[in-house]
Amino acid sequence: MADAHSMERGESFLDELAEQCLAEHTGTDLRLIRACDITPEPICWMWQGWLAAGKMHVLGGAPGTGKTTIAMGLAATVSTGGRWPDGTRSSMVGNVVIWSGEDDPADTLIPRLAMADANLQRIFFIDEIRQGGERRSFDPARDMESLQCKLAEIGGVRLLIVDPIVSAVAGDSHKNAEVRRGLQPLVDLAAKMRCALLGITHFSKGTGGRDPVERLTGSLAFGALARIVLVAAKHQQQGDEGRTGRLFCRAKSNLGPDDGGFEYDLIQAELDGHPGVFSSVVQWGPRIEGAARELLAAADQTGEDDEGNTLADTRRFLADLLSDGPRRAGEIFRGAEQAGYSKRSIQRAANQLKVDRKKMGMSGGWMWTLPS
Repeated sequence: MADAHSMERGESFLDELAEQCLAEHTGTDLRLIRACDITPEPICWMWQGWLAAGKMHVLGGAPGTGKTTIAMGLAATVSTGGRWPDGTRSSMVGNVVIWSGEDDPADTLIPRLAMADANLQRIFFIDEIRQGGERRSFDPARDMESLQCKLAEIGGVRLLIVDPIVSAVAGDSHKNAEVRRGLQPLVDLAAKMRCALLGITHFSKGTGGRDPVERLTGSLAFGALARIVLVAAKHQQQGDEGRTGRLFCRAKSNLGPDDGGFEYDLIQAELDGHPGVFSSVVQWGPRIEGAARELLAAADQTGEDDEGNTLADTRRFLADLLSDGPRRAGEIFRGAEQAGYSKRSIQRAANQLKVDRKKMGMSGGWMWTLPS
């Protein structure tokens, strides 16, 4: 009875509160949506597991890894409905809008897009704002409504690239609240227009070995707001053929798998029909397995590990260990430690040997196998 009485008193209080709120906030109404009235929808993938319509993505990496060249390659694929690094075709074809604060379209971005066989009629650059008789630079804090109107006017925008993404933050890019306030209009715009938002950023200095998401320059909010974080890296040591290996990895995903990636190379060439205009284009290589943190740690290694072993020694050790068949990663690392090889050097040797690394179920470990 006491419980029933307490509930009646509580309901009476809520009724009084509702009447008070109605009297004080006439004309203002907060809308609530009942969960049963919302129909579940699948993620709209442009590139399955890597690029999603209406979501924010971040591509980070150290200077010289070719982040902008990669972004131009992705833009080219969207503009033509071409193929992604895994061989699948883009599920969407449409317009691409680019806001760049670091590279000139004429001598840098257009040549890279042309080298990637982009449909240049579907590529647009955010230039300037004209207000009355004055011209000024685009300011996301003031001009997001104008951008939304222009995207709607163009129609069919599938990809919005912001390079660098920190240029969208008017305040301190190291403060979470200011980063969220600066990026939220862009995030909302991408959701409304159903286009993928790709922001490009650098790694902070002295962050080697840390989680790749934590290595992004500025506040952790950049990685937190992004639904997918992609990273690019370059091996610090040349391979056997004198080639510098490069890695494109998935470091975070709230929408699907958050590991794996692809090898890639940057090819320099003269642009056809434009003598003296040289540019770069991405040449994609085989798929690689493993967590981004481990793959990047291996790429950061120099010629010798902490114990003074050369990479050739480590490769021979790992090849011998796997010659009898697949082994669990934990077992490999324990054996390597006993033999005097660091975990990072083993990871790097595995990349050069192209070791196949597969996750054994949701709660299982990783199984390593030499390529057939």
